[in-house]
Amino acid sequence: MPDSTTGPTTVSALDPRLAARLKRDDAGLVAAIVQQHDTGDVLMLGWMDDEALHRTLTTGRVTFWSRSRQEYWRKGDTSGHVQVVRSVALDCDGDALLVRVHQVGAACHTGTRTCFEAGGDLGAVVGDLPPGTVDPSTTPDPDPEEENQ
Repeated sequence: MPDSTTGPTTVSALDPRLAARLKRDDAGLVAAIVQQHDTGDVLMLGWMDDEALHRTLTTGRVTFWSRSRQEYWRKGDTSGHVQVVRSVALDCDGDALLVRVHQVGAACHTGTRTCFEAGGDLGAVVGDLPPGTVDPSTTPDPDPEEENQ
């Protein structure tokens, strides 16, 4: 049962090997970045404890822990704007999840496609690579057929 001062405290059925890899904040939560699977658009950020992650991994729908309401919520249950799970990955430090979804409708509670539309661009200076830096992502891979000739 959740404790309103420290966050969720439910006993989870999450695989103990996975649970051991998670680095949670003081409230027992891990950030979950939600991304549209086919376009790469970052839709939103939510929070998961072990139980929310377990539900997400085993039901095919994204479940979060609401820090404001102190309860679990499954995206789309009231709005119809569901998030259907395509994949879930853990980052190298174990402190963030990447949840790739098929988003139906708006991802943001404001009704916009992503939660990053309303806040808007902050006008950051666009940087340049330092002189002499080679960006391998812009270098084409060699043609394997040419290498064999």
